[in-house]
Amino acid sequence: MTLHNPDSEGQNACVPSREVIEILPTSLLDLNRLLVNELRDLAGSLGLDFGWHYLLDLVWIIDMLGSIQGKRIMDAGAGTGVVQWILAGQGAEVLSVDRVSRADLPLRYRKRFRVEGLREQDLIPARRVFVSNFRGSTKLRARLTSQARDLIGMADLRRTSGQVTIYNQDLKNLASIDDNSMDAVVSVSALEHNQPEELALVVEELLRVLKPGGALLATLGAARDQDWFHEPSFGWCYSEASLKRIFDLSQDVPSNFQDYDKLFADLRECAELRENLAKFYFQSGDNGMPWGEWDPQYQSVGVCKVKAV
Repeated sequence: MTLHNPDSEGQNACVPSREVIEILPTSLLDLNRLLVNELRDLAGSLGLDFGWHYLLDLVWIIDMLGSIQGKRIMDAGAGTGVVQWILAGQGAEVLSVDRVSRADLPLRYRKRFRVEGLREQDLIPARRVFVSNFRGSTKLRARLTSQARDLIGMADLRRTSGQVTIYNQDLKNLASIDDNSMDAVVSVSALEHNQPEELALVVEELLRVLKPGGALLATLGAARDQDWFHEPSFGWCYSEASLKRIFDLSQDVPSNFQDYDKLFADLRECAELRENLAKFYFQSGDNGMPWGEWDPQYQSVGVCKVKAV
C-alpha cells in the first residue's frame, strides 16, 4: 500500500489538506529522483552529511509541502540541516528553531543564503565569526584565504529570494512567535529526541503558531507495536497508537502501519541507502550504523497534522 501523493489541489497549495501517517517507503527515492539529486548536491556544497534515513525524510516533507514561494515555514529542530536551506532557496521565509545555539553559524551558510537572528543573541555578526575562526589555528594562511573567500562571497546574498531566521529556543516555549503566524511547520527526525511525556506539549506549541488550515509535517522513528528508545540516536520510536494520541489524529486517519514488516524488509534491502552511508558511521561503533555496518533497527514515519480551521 502506498499513501504518498503530491497534493491534489494544484501547484499553488503550500501544504496538503489531508492528515496521514505514513511509514516512508524506499520507493520515494525513485519517485523523486530530481529532488534527491538536488538534496545531495546542496548538502555536498555545504559540507553536510545525511543520516542514513534522512533522504527519505527530506523527500517526503518537501514533496508534501508543494509550492512554498513566499510562505512562512518553521523548521522545528533545524540545527544546521539541509531542509531550511533548500526551502529558503525556493523562496520561503524559514524560521529555524533549535534548542542548540547556532549563534556562531559558519560563514559558508551566510554567503549562500540571507540569514538573520530573530533576537540579537540568536546570531552573532559575521565579522565576529570570521575572527573567532582563527583561534587555535596553526594554518593561518590557509584559514585566512578560506575565510576571506567566504566573507567576500556574502556579497551574493541577494541572489536568494528566501530567508532563514535563526531562533535558538526550546520547542516547548516559542515565546517570540505569534499564534497563527506560520503557513507550515516541518520537523525532520527531531521531535523524537523529546521525552514521550513532553512530546505532546511540543506538538501543542507547534500547532499554536501554525495558521488554521496549515500543516505540521514531521518525521520520527516508527515502532511496530510499542514505543521504545533507540539509544544510539537518543530517539524514541513510536507506535501508530502513540502517534495518533500525540498528534491528536482520528482513529481512521490513513496509515500504512499494517505493512510495517514488508516496508521494513524493503528498507533493509535498499542498496541506495546502504551504499551511501555517511563517513561518520564508519568512524565509531556508537551510532545508528556501528562501524558502517548496514543494519537498520527502525524505520521512519511521516506524520501530517492539519490545524483545524
